[in-house]
Formats: sequence, C-alpha cells, structure tokens
Amino acid sequence: MIAEWSEFNVAMAGATAALVGLVIVASSVNIGEIIKSRTLTARLLAGIAALVLALTVSALGLVPEIDAAWFGTLTILVTLLASVFQVHATRLIATDPDPADRARPLKYLVGFLPIVAYLVAGVLVLAGHPAGLYLGAAGCLLAIVSAIIVSWVALVEVLR
Repeated sequence: MIAEWSEFNVAMAGATAALVGLVIVASSVNIGEIIKSRTLTARLLAGIAALVLALTVSALGLVPEIDAAWFGTLTILVTLLASVFQVHATRLIATDPDPADRARPLKYLVGFLPIVAYLVAGVLVLAGHPAGLYLGAAGCLLAIVSAIIVSWVALVEVLR
C-alpha cells in the first residue's frame, strides 16, 4: 500500500527539502531580530523540525519494499523526536511573561497539528489501516503550512 504513494512522496520530499533550505537561509536575513525574541528561535526551530519530519516520512515512503510495520514504527519514532522541539517551544511560549500576548495558544497549537497527524498516521499504518497514509499526507501538508506561518512571523512580523 505504501508503494502507491511514491509520486506523492517524491513531490513532498523535494518540496520539504527545498523549504527547509529556504527557511534557514531566509531566517538568516533577520537573525539579529529573531534572536532578540525569547520564543521565536524555538518556534522557528520547531517549524524546521516539522518540515524535516515531513521530509523524513516522505523519504521513508520511498524506501523500496518497506513494509507497513517498519513504516509505521519509524513514522512514530521520528514524530516523537520532532515533537521534542514543539514541546520546548510551547514551554517557552507558555512561560513568556508578556501579559499582552493574547495569541499565545495559536502560537503553539498550529505546531502540534502535523505532530498529531503523523502520530495517528503512524499508529494506523502500523495497524495495517490504509487511512494512515491519508492522514500522513495531511500531516505533511500541515507541516508545510505551520512552517510557513512560523517563517512569516520570523521574517516579516518580527520587523513590525
């Protein structure tokens, strides 16, 4: 069932790899302002970790003859690794002393969307359920969207 997703995985591996590079290079433009923020560097790292997660899972889907058990297990493991960065960013955001920060939950909830999607996808694929691959595709797209949102904040909103 995984081999049927090879074209999607090729496209997503290429797209996420390109986005990781672009985000890193683009963030270097405002690095002086970004590092002044207590939370922005961690949020940016969590966004990059989400893209690397999407890249990794897409690449795993391209491994010749990988079976569902290995794919599901490895998806869960790399998702747990990527979640460490999102949890760290969430802790920093939650303890940010700025009382005027009304968008606090939005700053970290968007980062958990791909994590949750990939965890559930890994479990479903491990159980042999093909719906897990669709949820994995959603996780990939959510990782791209969440990383773009965080990148926008790091590149544009930080200068306002």
